[in-house]
Formats: sequence, C-alpha cells, structure tokens
Amino acid sequence: MAESPKINRREHILQCLAQMLETSPGQRITTAKLAAEVGVSEAALYRHFPSKARMFEGLIEFIEDAILSRLNLIMDEEKDTMTRCQLVLQLLLVFSERNPGISRVLNGDALLGENERLRSRIDILFAKIETQIKQILREKTLREGVGFNLDEAILANLLLAFAEGRISQFVRSEFKQKPTLHFDQQWTFIQQQLLRS
Repeated sequence: MAESPKINRREHILQCLAQMLETSPGQRITTAKLAAEVGVSEAALYRHFPSKARMFEGLIEFIEDAILSRLNLIMDEEKDTMTRCQLVLQLLLVFSERNPGISRVLNGDALLGENERLRSRIDILFAKIETQIKQILREKTLREGVGFNLDEAILANLLLAFAEGRISQFVRSEFKQKPTLHFDQQWTFIQQQLLRS
C-alpha cells in the first residue's frame, strides 16, 4: 500500500515536467522551478528521482514505451508496405502533437545543456524507428518481388527526416504549426514518389 502514493508522485512529477516543457518553450527547467510547480521541496523531488537527468529519462522511457509498442502493433496488424510507412509517420506526428512538451524532448530542444546520455537515448530511439522503416521497405521486395530503385536505407532516412522536420517545425513555432497539418496530401505525394523510385 505504501508504494502506491510514491508511484503517483513520480508520475505527477513527470507530468509537471512535461507541462513545463510545453508552457515554457525555450526556457531551461530547473529543479527549483519544477519543485514549485509540483508543490514540493527540491529535496522531495530528489527522493523520487536521484537527479534531473533521471527525470528526463523517465520522460524518455514514456516516449520509448508509447512509440515502440505502437510500432509493434502496426507491424503485427498491417502488411501493406505503403500503409505501414504511412502509419509509422502518422504515429510520430500524432504522438508529438498530443504531447507538445514531450516533443521538445523528441527533437532534442529540451535536452540542450543536459546530460549527453539523454540525447544519446533519443538518437537510439530514432535509429530503431529508421531501422524499422528500412525493414518495412525491404519486405516489399521480398513479398512482391519488386523493390525500389533507390536503396531502402536512403528512403528510410528520407521518411524519418520528413517526420523529424515536422516535429521540429512544431517545436519552433511554439506548438502552433501542427505536425499533422496537410499530412494526408503530403503522404499521397510521398507515396507516389516512393512507388516511382
């Protein structure tokens, strides 16, 4: 029974951190400001997280769990190459749009000046997503006997760069330019180009 409030407090701290990242774009989050937002002392924050880096790691773990678990669902439930690619990009854009503060962690903006290990984890996450897209594209050749003229690694990088660019625009516009804006039309164009490549 005693553990339950502790878990809730940890979640509350992470929610407050995400909220501050959303409402204070461009500002560095200090533990003093975060403690005030949570309504506890800095010492109380450190009882739940040994460092600010661990708080950011908590957000990154949330990002990894949310994105990678949904990515696995897409792979299990959808077999069409183009639909899979579309859903993966859409997943990244919708997740970012629904979690503006966390999108600052995704694009690295909130991690400037923080522990290098945090940026490395985000790099690893994007590398996993890019590898998954590359695999999706390669499977088209295996299933249909017809691949792409361009190497799948180059195409996977291009698709991920599109999603990362939309997330960066969202952060840079202080969350006014929605990542999903015009996605359907843009995807139609991208798909046509992919199928011609």
